[in-house]
Amino acid sequence: MDEMNSKLYLENCYILQENEKLRKKAELLNQENQTLLQELKQRLTVDSAAPGNSSSRSKNRASKSVKK
Repeated sequence: MDEMNSKLYLENCYILQENEKLRKKAELLNQENQTLLQELKQRLTVDSAAPGNSSSRSKNRASKSVKK
């Protein structure tokens, strides 16, 4: 019984470590996503404010820059 508990404890520790790594990675991806979203909003604002630009052209230009 003690051996089984030890194995389960070690497995649990490993899972907790992996969970922490994934949580940090998710946090970084979320920050990157927020940065890209803010950049997209700024580009859309600049494009829509420029004279002679239609909103559909601005959206098309913004979607191309996100695909990079």
